[in-house]
Formats: sequence, structure tokens, C-alpha cells
Amino acid sequence: MSNNYNVLSNLKLMDKGIFFMLLSAMLGSMSGAVAKVLSDSMDPIEIVFYRNLLGVLMILYSFKKVSVSFEFSKMHLLFLRGFFGTIAMLLYFYTIANIPLGEAVILNKTSPFFVTILAYYLMKESISIHTIFALIIGFIGVAFIIKPFDFEISQGHVFGVLGGFFAAAAYATIKKIKDIYDARVIMLSFMGVGTVLPLLIFLFTPYAEFKVHTDPFVWAMITLMAVFSTVSQWFLTRAYSLSKASIIGVIGYSSIPFAVGFGIMLGDSIPDMLTFLGIALIAFGGYLVGKKK
Repeated sequence: MSNNYNVLSNLKLMDKGIFFMLLSAMLGSMSGAVAKVLSDSMDPIEIVFYRNLLGVLMILYSFKKVSVSFEFSKMHLLFLRGFFGTIAMLLYFYTIANIPLGEAVILNKTSPFFVTILAYYLMKESISIHTIFALIIGFIGVAFIIKPFDFEISQGHVFGVLGGFFAAAAYATIKKIKDIYDARVIMLSFMGVGTVLPLLIFLFTPYAEFKVHTDPFVWAMITLMAVFSTVSQWFLTRAYSLSKASIIGVIGYSSIPFAVGFGIMLGDSIPDMLTFLGIALIAFGGYLVGKKK
């Protein structure tokens, strides 16, 4: 009887984690579509700054409603989560601005493969021949999308894969601190670093220029993106906290059809056959990574 109860309890947690990831994927795709619209008038670094600034304000407001305790012993992991997540977001928004939205999203979705690799090295999780085969399939899919055999690999595609790696590093830190910090604290660490780092880039580097935007449409889009992405991050953080990283990562592929559809609506060309094949291989490889033996 006790074993049956444990199984049902685990299934309940798994279902909730999957449900949260589905919501996160949908809202994340919508946020990406808004970011692509904004990229016509804003630098990706600006988008990251404003998105996280509004996100920080939303999280701080939530603390007024329900307070949380804070543990100082793992602050370095909180910072790493924020740093890795911010680098991933900078690369992701750059990718969105320079290649079709569907391709940007699917390259970002290589993160489950990197999560599996990082989990092997950092968390001592086992990795089988079955999993290695799945990883190979996934990275062959990446090759079909990037098309390195044309010897004209775009910077946007390379940054897309790098974004997937840094996203995986951020997710790995979530698994380390999920039982220590409230989800909102983990999100605040991400958005806080995501506000400060772009500001430092504005102040001390020539790579981006800070602009004060007065167009109401731009601010409406920034606000909409901040709401979508903040809620998406909350659902994502909760999903990874409730279920296995590899399984939740697979569910994240549900964002692909949303992203492709939104991209076509915004003027992206329909993906060619090699790109579709690459998407299918990455999704299949991700499924195999999460599938139990």
C-alpha cells in the first residue's frame, strides 16, 4: 500500500512538472515573438535589460504579498544561476534578431543535451550508451540546421547553440538549489544579474548604447514580453524543481510549433527540408534522452 502511495505521489509531482513546463514553453514562445518584433527598434542587450528590470520589479512586488526566508550559504550558486541565465538570454535574443524564430528556439532547445552532459560531470548522474546515441542524434540535427557543410555557418546559429549550453548550465544550478531557495528567489537572482550585467555593458563597453525609448508601442511590447517571460520563467523553475531535468527538457520541445508558427506570422520564411529534418532529429534525440530504459 505504501509503495502504491509513493508511485501515485511521484506521478502527481511529475504531472505537475510537465504541466508547468508546457505553460512555460507556450509563454516563452510568445515572449520570443515579442522580442523579435522589438529587435527591429532595439539592440538585444537593451531588450535583456528592460525585460529583466521589469521582471525584478514584478518579483519584488510579489515579496510584499508573500514573504520568503533567505539562506546565505549558497549565494554563489544563486549568482551562477543568474550569470549563466543572463548569458543564455543575451545569446538567445541576439539569435532571435538574426535568424528565423523557429530556428532560434530549436537551437536554444539543445539545452537538454547539455543538461545531460553537465549532470553526468557535476551531479554524477549515470549516462548510458542509449543516452550517448540520443545525444549524437540531437547534435546531428543541430548540424542540419546550422548547415556547416556549406562552410557558411552564421554567427546567429553558433550563438544559438552557445545559448543552449549556458541555459543548460543555469538549469543545472537550479537542481542544486531548488530545495534551498523559493522559486521567486531563484528567479530574482537571474533577473537581478540580467539587469546589472547589461547595464555594465552599456557603461563600460562600446558594444551597445543605452537609449531612452518614448514610443508607447515599444513600452507596451517590453511590458508584454516581461510579463510573458517572467511567468514563463516561474513555471520553468517550478517544473525543474518538481521533475527530472531530462524529462522536463523534452517537454520543452512543445515550444517549437509555437515558435515556427509565430515566426511565419512575423515574416520568417517557411523552414526548408533540412531544417525540418534537423528539428525532428533534435526533438527525437531529446525524447530519447528523457525516455526511461
